[in-house]
Amino acid sequence: MTVKEELIRLFEHNRGSYLSGAEIADKLGCTRGAVWKAVKNLQNEGYTISAVTNKGYCLEAADVLSAAGIEKYLDEGCGAKLTVYKETDSTNIRLRELAAEGAEEGTVVAAGMQTKGRGRLGRSFFSPSDTGLYLSILIRPDMTAADAVRITTAAAVAVAEAAEEVSGRRVDIKWVNDVYMEDRKICGILTEASFSLESGGLDYAVCGIGINVCRPEGGFPEEIKDIAGEVLKTPVEDARNRMAGLVISKFMKYYRSLGENTFLKGYRQRLIWRGEDINLIRGSETVPAKLIDVDEQCRLLVEYPDGSRGTISSGEISIRRRK
Repeated sequence: MTVKEELIRLFEHNRGSYLSGAEIADKLGCTRGAVWKAVKNLQNEGYTISAVTNKGYCLEAADVLSAAGIEKYLDEGCGAKLTVYKETDSTNIRLRELAAEGAEEGTVVAAGMQTKGRGRLGRSFFSPSDTGLYLSILIRPDMTAADAVRITTAAAVAVAEAAEEVSGRRVDIKWVNDVYMEDRKICGILTEASFSLESGGLDYAVCGIGINVCRPEGGFPEEIKDIAGEVLKTPVEDARNRMAGLVISKFMKYYRSLGENTFLKGYRQRLIWRGEDINLIRGSETVPAKLIDVDEQCRLLVEYPDGSRGTISSGEISIRRRK
């Protein structure tokens, strides 16, 4: 671990308190010159660090995403192994590369900005700097492709619970992978998997989660301004680190009991448009139906105009509320 990495971990655990250069150098086993250089590097990365004669250095209020910042909010025994970027192309891309190299289950890649964020069906995912949280979690589950929808639905509940805890506001889930607050989308989830040719099951899965923690400066782009929302109406200190720690911890808790569907009650409670008329959209085809519920396999249960019922699997179709 570098002096800079050790220093931000020390600051994160002493946020708001002054530490002298000599004290820091002693704790980190380095020179005061190395401490000064590390402080300057952190300031250049966006950390607000005060330097006062005869008092030392102090990390002030900030919302800079970091591994040390996230670790403070992880549950004990969570087992997450963090890599955090200020900016990257896509956390899913970065983590899939690590997975192919044999990275352990629980490896997490997070970023404060993505240049090539992706959503379902090949769509791009708006990923601006400093106001969003973008993270991907690697798991190696013993399950078939048909069961993989549980990963996405468990992640949706984890995000919903974390957002409610941070904001104090009600959160809803739109089947299968979108999280909403006050009828606006605050999060999208994209799970990508690699399959074993020998077993027919999953070799690994990467669960990518993109969250609008705060509204970006200048607002959302024209094409999503009427759809997108944010978790927090006003910025809160350390909000993104806290959100990341909560989401990772809650997801890993649900993942470890995935076969028991411990997340399903929370998913059903937050499922929007239950009992309402929707349109099922597959390409250019639109089919009217009523949304009933999700079943034990997390498939969408619908009722058609003739009274018959059917289930819809993840990836088959999109849904829209009928106006």
